[in-house]
Amino acid sequence: MIQMKTTIKLLLACLLLGTASCEEMVEVDMPNNQLGTQQVFADAQTAYAALSGLYSDLRTQSLLSGNNFGTGALLGSYADELDCYFNDLNGYEAIASNTQLPTNSVIQTVWNNTYRQIYAANAIIAGAENAVGLSQADRDQVIGEALTVRSLLYFNLQQLFGAVPYTRSTDYELNRSLAKTASPAVLSNLEADLSQAIGLLTDAYRDPSRIYPNRKVAEVVLLKVYMSQQRYSEAEQVALQILQSPDYQFQPDINQVFNYTGSHILWQIKPQYSGDSTQEASFYYFDNAPPSAYALSENLIAAFEPGDLRRSLWVADVTVGGQQYYRPFKYKNLSGSNTTEYSVVMRMEEVYLLLAEAMAMQNRVSDALPYLNATRLRAGLTALEPASPTALLDAILQEKRCEFFTEQGIRFTDLKRNGRLGQLTLVKPNWEPHKSVWPYPQNELLLNPNLAPQNENY
Repeated sequence: MIQMKTTIKLLLACLLLGTASCEEMVEVDMPNNQLGTQQVFADAQTAYAALSGLYSDLRTQSLLSGNNFGTGALLGSYADELDCYFNDLNGYEAIASNTQLPTNSVIQTVWNNTYRQIYAANAIIAGAENAVGLSQADRDQVIGEALTVRSLLYFNLQQLFGAVPYTRSTDYELNRSLAKTASPAVLSNLEADLSQAIGLLTDAYRDPSRIYPNRKVAEVVLLKVYMSQQRYSEAEQVALQILQSPDYQFQPDINQVFNYTGSHILWQIKPQYSGDSTQEASFYYFDNAPPSAYALSENLIAAFEPGDLRRSLWVADVTVGGQQYYRPFKYKNLSGSNTTEYSVVMRMEEVYLLLAEAMAMQNRVSDALPYLNATRLRAGLTALEPASPTALLDAILQEKRCEFFTEQGIRFTDLKRNGRLGQLTLVKPNWEPHKSVWPYPQNELLLNPNLAPQNENY
């Protein structure tokens, strides 16, 4: 477990400052059961400020970020969406080429960042539970948001590593020696956590810009958990419940999909300062020079059907020295000119297509077609009528590939959930079955022998 020798009070104080620099915690021993949170959470303002600090960290250096820390880039290159142009000093090229080792520094950073944020969420939950200055409504809101964030972080860790240490504790002595929790048990724990969050949160957003999770965001994470557990009937019920909410409508205009005012958006991350670009707009940008980080793969570009508006509107063609590159262009506003875009974490189109998949798995082809074809029709394509559940699933995965490239690692998790990661061998010469999970960071295995054994074949 990440070595964070600090008190909860110090961590919460850092969150109150809203900075990401708190990763460098003061190295002091942490007494068992030392909470020290009642003073920090003396009122609702300080409790929400601590949450804001967590969201700041999520924006800049988390698996949800739209930059090199996030699953959009890391898993986009690990699968078949992105070509990597980083040099390998920091390990990004090794991930893109599927040659990662336990010593890979990117994997260590992903592990450290995510467990730091999980620890922060645990501290916020403990602070809210023990604070005497919060109303019940504020306590429920704070705990519900922190549970939802923590659950999504754990879900991503489980997708990346398989079995991972799972803890709700803020006890340093306990956390530093945790053993792994098997993947089925992690998902079961997340189901319980999300059920609690759903009971605490409401459908109302704490901010009209939808920059904080509400009940429906927790339900989307639960939907992902159910799909991973192959509980398709329950997944269908959750998806239908989300879609039936009057707070959300399908966005019919492809030009407005990444406009932050859209009622199809469930959760998004606001840029730090007014006028700043989204992380994605600046990170993927290149124009008259070769890419310094990532460009879309030719394999992805070939997947678009003729006339697909997503190819013409969400991809920028860049020619440099006679070489053709393809730049993600979903977010169009660079810093200084951005007044319309936030980084989307969840949108209704994903719920549509997860629902179609859940129906396909229950052999209900005709029921699934409206949810498959909504995004196709918006992209200027014709509706499909697959003849079998297998053909329907093929169409769903293809549609999601063209709809969600570079978004939250969706392509990788889709292939993994459906046992189709082997398809990567067609374009990824180093792909092997054991690489469906990453290795545990070598430093973590040295610090915590209970984390052993290493994932197979690493």
